[in-house]
Amino acid sequence: MNIILFGPPGAGKGTQAQFIVKKHNYFQLSTGNLLRDEIKLKTSIGSEVEKLISNGKFASDQTVNILLRKSITNLKFRDRIIFDGYPRNVDQAKNLQLILGEFDQTIGHIIFLNVSRDIIEKRIMGRVTCEKCHMTMNKFFNKEQIDLHPCGKEFLKKRKDDNLDVVVARYDTYMKLTNPVLDFYSKNANFTKIDGAAEIEQITYKINDILRV
Repeated sequence: MNIILFGPPGAGKGTQAQFIVKKHNYFQLSTGNLLRDEIKLKTSIGSEVEKLISNGKFASDQTVNILLRKSITNLKFRDRIIFDGYPRNVDQAKNLQLILGEFDQTIGHIIFLNVSRDIIEKRIMGRVTCEKCHMTMNKFFNKEQIDLHPCGKEFLKKRKDDNLDVVVARYDTYMKLTNPVLDFYSKNANFTKIDGAAEIEQITYKINDILRV
């Protein structure tokens, strides 16, 4: 079964997705990582997206859907995908249903990490991401993990869009677009809202408990 894991930027989706990957043998499909890979490869899509995210905006649905379909149609990931941060709006949610249905796949669980903007600001201003393995850590909360990071500290970079003005813009934009998605999914029996401000271990425990159902 596939999983949707979503919440505002900095809610901890990437961290929790990594735990699910290790424990349950899933593939983490982060549209953010897909887009950043395009930027790194200097593709035409990457050039367009880089301009958008540097101003706190999101890539178009058409762009995301092109990249998304490539992963969903990969047999290696069939029914083992964590959709990390996607869908962001109702049109994307409907499109995801269509693509999954086309390839006879389903969504087993929908998990929303609910976090306030104040906490998001603190988390994001300390965030660093490994350019090699895409692992995300926080220089305030994960100092030991950063010191022991196997890829090496030279790969740990602060994203260009991680500044306070952009953080506020991305959070407000995300919540404005995502509230309808919450309404779209909240009626489903497999929808769960989790307090994303809790300790990482507590959130992980709750998610593992959900996946055992």
